[in-house]
Amino acid sequence: MHSDTPATSPSPAGTAHILGACPHDCPDTCSMLVTVQDGVAIKVQGNPDHPATHGALCTKVSRYTERTYHPERLLHPLKRVGPKGSGQFERVSWDQALSDIAEKLQSIAKRDPQAIQPYSYAGTMGRVQGEGMAARFFNRLGAARLDRTICASAGAEAMTLTLGNKVGTKVEFFAEAKLILIWGSNSIASNVHFWRHVQTAKRNGARIICIDPRRSETAEKCHQHIALLPGTDAALALGLMHELITHDWLDHDYIARHTEGWEGLRARALQWTPERTAEVCGITADEVRTLAREYGQTARTGLPVAIRMNYGLQRVRGGGNAVRAIACLPALVGAWRHRAGGVLLSSSGYVPIQTMALEQPELLAGRTPRTINMSTIGDDLLRQASPEFGPAIEALIVYNSNPVAVAPESAKVVQGFAREDLFTVVLEHFQTDTADYADYVLPATTQLEHWDVHSSYGHTDILLNRPSIAPLGEARTNTQFFRDLAQHMGYTEDVFSESDESLCRTAFGDKVDFGLLLRQGYAPLPVPDAPFADGGFPTPSGKCEFFSARLAERSEDGLPDHVPNYEPAGADPRYPLAMISPPARNFLNSTFVNVRSLRDIEGEPLVELHEADATPRGIADGDEVTVFNARGTHRCVARVSARARPGVVNGLGIWWRKLGRDGTNVNELTSQRLTDMGRAPTFYDCAVEVKKS
Repeated sequence: MHSDTPATSPSPAGTAHILGACPHDCPDTCSMLVTVQDGVAIKVQGNPDHPATHGALCTKVSRYTERTYHPERLLHPLKRVGPKGSGQFERVSWDQALSDIAEKLQSIAKRDPQAIQPYSYAGTMGRVQGEGMAARFFNRLGAARLDRTICASAGAEAMTLTLGNKVGTKVEFFAEAKLILIWGSNSIASNVHFWRHVQTAKRNGARIICIDPRRSETAEKCHQHIALLPGTDAALALGLMHELITHDWLDHDYIARHTEGWEGLRARALQWTPERTAEVCGITADEVRTLAREYGQTARTGLPVAIRMNYGLQRVRGGGNAVRAIACLPALVGAWRHRAGGVLLSSSGYVPIQTMALEQPELLAGRTPRTINMSTIGDDLLRQASPEFGPAIEALIVYNSNPVAVAPESAKVVQGFAREDLFTVVLEHFQTDTADYADYVLPATTQLEHWDVHSSYGHTDILLNRPSIAPLGEARTNTQFFRDLAQHMGYTEDVFSESDESLCRTAFGDKVDFGLLLRQGYAPLPVPDAPFADGGFPTPSGKCEFFSARLAERSEDGLPDHVPNYEPAGADPRYPLAMISPPARNFLNSTFVNVRSLRDIEGEPLVELHEADATPRGIADGDEVTVFNARGTHRCVARVSARARPGVVNGLGIWWRKLGRDGTNVNELTSQRLTDMGRAPTFYDCAVEVKKS
């Protein structure tokens, strides 16, 4: 298929090839080519004409037809008839479901619409099936808002405070770098198209270093793996700065012209000797010195050095500070002068999303509803009404998320969802852990069955998704559900009649050529190759802000610093092991867990331990173990493996609770405490003990 081929193209065999976009929470945002025969999708593959996708999909999404036509797919509205959590439902009509839901929401709204809580996240990353029509509905209702923090908000705020937005190096230029630091990312599992550029760079002589507590599949294939302790990334970044300063591996001209707060950062970094850094990070002083030398000297010789961060490193108490410290490094050595230099956490700051037009905040009519943090939903569902909190949460509308499985401290989440006085509606493809606690479960369309438009947080293209098949059964789009519910609520505004195709156009307005999207399925954004070669950062000062006046105005430290974990490894003798919970390679959050071919690859829930921690506990590979702390217990299988470093265990996630040995998953152990900035969860700041069951 060539770039001028229509997005829907028949073939002589009577099949059709339809361009779509992967909806899942991954920086790659692939363009998909769906093959349809007689109205049935028979194959999903990567679009070979989209440069970022390059014709390849990950294992998970290449099996998307298996998910769409899954025998357990929800195809009809269901009403609960058994106890909450039992999964006992009966089939009802859409009209009955909508009428009942509207009646209950209207009754609650008469008292206080803020008692109605939406809960959603990135089950689809689409701008239309995500928060488009849904936001219009909740704005018109005056419902409580949701602070969508569960993945990226600490790193997002950190990048905004330092560089001005979620911006950085264009992913394709990593192929030209001569040193790449993959910091807190298992790219082979979570960013496979970036890994393609790494491989190109490696073949061209680049050195690749992975910084990660876990010896992941990515770490195994790098030239070096630095296995620091969770939550110590800022300390390592400051230790690198110490060496850059003392050996004068600095670009003084770039620092003088394009940075703010250098003297303060310099003074702080000089406190972080290699020895101090090594002690905090659980690595050797030589590892600190050597890494700094490679980074500083490579840049000093005029060669591009690049850092690829991912979101795992910000899921600790000091996660925002860690991202800030790492984001300062490229400016110190002038790495931004090269299009292949700098740092990338997310490219989403380049996206010209027209939020006001899409979400219609004027429907609030001057109201300012309260905001609930999605990461503390366990506590918030159990709160009583109070002047500080407002009304108790009486109703939940859940879409694009599975909070019973993915939210932290899940024992409290389950307790909240199990409230008999809580009215819960869940839009879903499958009977998830969350759907088991719903009063109504409503069948949603998959990506193959609806229109949507997507941006990316890895590359800089906008993608269009066309429906390739008709909705199965009685499945409805998220947008249609909220249109229908608005009608049943008596809302007559024209904004509730806008079609999905029109919403796709609204999402980016005249900032993106929609005709180009229709023709080829993607449209590149006009992003400079080397956006900060001459400064021009989108910060208030126009500079890379080592010192943030915005933080200082909040009476916070304006400079990045190491902020120790709430639960550092070894600090509490009852729970001497640090636990991180990175995603299992064949799952994406809790999505795909019920696709049998993928679940068979993963086997069952497990925890990885280093031999140094397993042996004194009498634990052998394959033993059933109990992982526990004051918040809960979780039974699973032990994998004694070099993937874990001493003192740290890896509880791979996120399994559905109902598929675990005791009806739990790793989030039974995680806490609802929040990060230093961005109000984000601290999933990887978690102390535990492990014993043989």
